[in-house]
Amino acid sequence: MIKIEQSVVINRPIEEVFAFVTDYETHLQWQSGVLEAKITSEGPLGVGSQYTYMMQLLGRRLETAGEITEHEPPSKHGWKATSGPFPVFQGGFLFEAVDGSTKVTMVTEAEAGGFFKLAEPLALRMTQRQLETSLNNLKDLLEA
Repeated sequence: MIKIEQSVVINRPIEEVFAFVTDYETHLQWQSGVLEAKITSEGPLGVGSQYTYMMQLLGRRLETAGEITEHEPPSKHGWKATSGPFPVFQGGFLFEAVDGSTKVTMVTEAEAGGFFKLAEPLALRMTQRQLETSLNNLKDLLEA
């Protein structure tokens, strides 16, 4: 099982950062490798809401469907994949108010399968870089 954790401090209020990150339509603006992201279920975003993601990793297009497992504004938002190339793919965001700013921690856990099992060390490094880039993109976007 691969576990990756990355954090960044964003000079914006926690409610604003939480709202932006949990709006899946914005993920294309800041998440590295994401080609499409959307909530596919009806109603307000919350535990049990469904989503789809299309991303690129190691030159492959990956489609994943999943559901929201935690949604506690403005401190937690969690998810897990219900289909896709990884037998286990889950994670979330933790938000902490820090002197008028917001610390965002993104945690991802995955178990590689198929092609990615063979390329696990490379996939791990690429995913770590993508998460770091994504959080820096988020910081730059929200602080602009």
